[in-house]
Amino acid sequence: METTQQQLLEWLYATANGNRAAFEKLYQASSGKLFSVSLHLLRRHDWAEDVLQDAFVRIWHNAADYHAEKGTVMTWMISITRYRALDLLKSRRIKAEHLDVTDELPDEVKTGEVLGLTREKVKLDDCMEALVPEQRQSIQLAYLNGLSHHEITEHTGSPLGTVKSWIRRGLTQLKRCLEG
Repeated sequence: METTQQQLLEWLYATANGNRAAFEKLYQASSGKLFSVSLHLLRRHDWAEDVLQDAFVRIWHNAADYHAEKGTVMTWMISITRYRALDLLKSRRIKAEHLDVTDELPDEVKTGEVLGLTREKVKLDDCMEALVPEQRQSIQLAYLNGLSHHEITEHTGSPLGTVKSWIRRGLTQLKRCLEG
């Protein structure tokens, strides 16, 4: 059975009033999707679990701060999860700057696979940066955060047709850039 926005809203408001049973229902209804968002960003099961736990602690403490006019409950919770995941990545990157992660790899892997992946990542980052901000944001929300086109319209406040155009044009430009 699919959980509706109204059910999520009721559970979130009850959570804001300290209702643990409502919080448990909110968790059961949304943890799978939020874990998926976290795992997609982090690519590590253990980190994704940590982020999910941290996100739900924040949801519990900040439930009263939710404003329906800014988007759906799910979009709000995905944003919290996404920012927690990005914070974790940033902190891990800062710690990793002092380490050479290729020291642990066999020499034949270092020269081939790692360098190839690094070049691809740099190329993708460069191509993403070349997009106009609206295209970049829409693509990130759709493909990194797993939001639907309708959720992106709620998040950005832009019409559905505009969001679809940004994504379509952005993907076309990305393809050209990556092939070039």
